[in-house]
Amino acid sequence: MPEPYDVITMGRIGVDLYPLRTGVPLAQVDTFGKFLGGSATNVAVAAARLGRRAAVITRTGRDAFGDYLHHALREFEVDDRWVTPVDRWPTPVTFCEIFPPDDFPLYFYRQPTAPDLQIQPHELDLDAIRAARIFWMTGTGLCEEPSRVATLTALRTRGEARAHSSEERSSGRRPGTAITVFDLDWRPMFWKAPADDAPEGPGTSDDPQALMAAARPLYARALRHATVAVGNLDECEVAVGQREPYAAARALLAAGPELAVVKQGPKGVLAMHRDGTVAEVPPVPVEVVNGLGAGDAFGGALCHGLLAGWDLERVMRYANAAGAIVAARLACSSAMPYAREVVQVLGGGPVPTPGSLPPEAAL
Repeated sequence: MPEPYDVITMGRIGVDLYPLRTGVPLAQVDTFGKFLGGSATNVAVAAARLGRRAAVITRTGRDAFGDYLHHALREFEVDDRWVTPVDRWPTPVTFCEIFPPDDFPLYFYRQPTAPDLQIQPHELDLDAIRAARIFWMTGTGLCEEPSRVATLTALRTRGEARAHSSEERSSGRRPGTAITVFDLDWRPMFWKAPADDAPEGPGTSDDPQALMAAARPLYARALRHATVAVGNLDECEVAVGQREPYAAARALLAAGPELAVVKQGPKGVLAMHRDGTVAEVPPVPVEVVNGLGAGDAFGGALCHGLLAGWDLERVMRYANAAGAIVAARLACSSAMPYAREVVQVLGGGPVPTPGSLPPEAAL
């Protein structure tokens, strides 16, 4: 059997078109940079930058943008064997506006659907998913069929593998080599909720509470199979109905995972393990350029630290530093840090300029 992957992610992919001027409304922007995008894909890139063997399960359109994404994945050393084309739908693009330090509106062009929501259960390499040291999935993958059933199929496969493992049955070990991460990843614009009072009969609602109510049972099903749950306060509210960080972490643990990671923005991050270990660490101060990729860098670094078997506080500090580096850069995927860059920032040094460290020296 081939060597298992360190990290397999499953979820969104697309082309990010970011303005090359900050502080300017999209209507006034005339130059853009083109980047690989999509949260699950960015997490795979972040893990690969830190030296992990990573792959992504997703789909693109059968078009030039799809070709570009394959090329970019290979350049980032992310295995693209499970990135398959869809004939009917184009590769999605996402525009953003950049108003540092904390306003980054996103404009998703994925209507009426996107190829990465067309992942079919029969396409999944369940042996590879079962064997991966970390499997990472997202809440967006649950928003629509057939991605929903494919995501739940992958989660059940991971759960069955754990149930048959004597190591997992032997009680309370911290996740290290059989980790299933649920990135709560709440994007309400991708969800639909029933609206029984629609004027022309049953329709859909964009009411935030209705969307959350539609998503919560699916989040609960996914949480039962996850060993780690990661989300910000809004995402925790969707998943378990709690916004207070400690209450949210406890509710996530009660729903199934062994480790809950609650991101609190400017207040840092809270991590709580079922064994009683708690780590709450502040953010790394940086001058924010674009905050959109910081959570994905955090996710890739979280995977790296868990696989290394570090203690919880060290993992959180490392992941925070990785996120801070990307927040201080314009792009997302191409901005993901190398290990030496993270160590430099953790040591109190400045955020390195992208490309200032040669890759062979940064691993």
